[in-house]
Amino acid sequence: MLETEKAYIAGILDGEGSIMLTKFHKNQYPSPCISISSTDIELLTWIKNTTKMGKIIHKKNYNKEKHLDCYAYKVIYNDALTLLEEIQPYLIIKRKKLRTEHILDNYKNVTPRNGKYSNEMKKKKEQFYIDFMAL
Repeated sequence: MLETEKAYIAGILDGEGSIMLTKFHKNQYPSPCISISSTDIELLTWIKNTTKMGKIIHKKNYNKEKHLDCYAYKVIYNDALTLLEEIQPYLIIKRKKLRTEHILDNYKNVTPRNGKYSNEMKKKKEQFYIDFMAL
């Protein structure tokens, strides 16, 4: 991505997005997730095409007379880590910067590649999540 594209995506994430740790499966620890919601499908499509990752989902609209259709762009797991690395220098909102730094600095250290956690690793992973939620 061009630096201007990274900065633009960071701006959209600062304003309309979320940086989260989310469970995607029942017996799983929360994993990195980036989400940007918008009624502008063209914007989300541009982000998806520019980053070459993630997916766009159509959100349920319960009142089509009063509300426009809404969409969410989501990036998860390692793709989320990659995108956060790319846009980190351009984030402005303090909470989002802190969450990004916390994930990039700690997530890989508390997540074994084979998914098997020792008791010590479980404690570190749980503390990582607690610290993240405190930001």
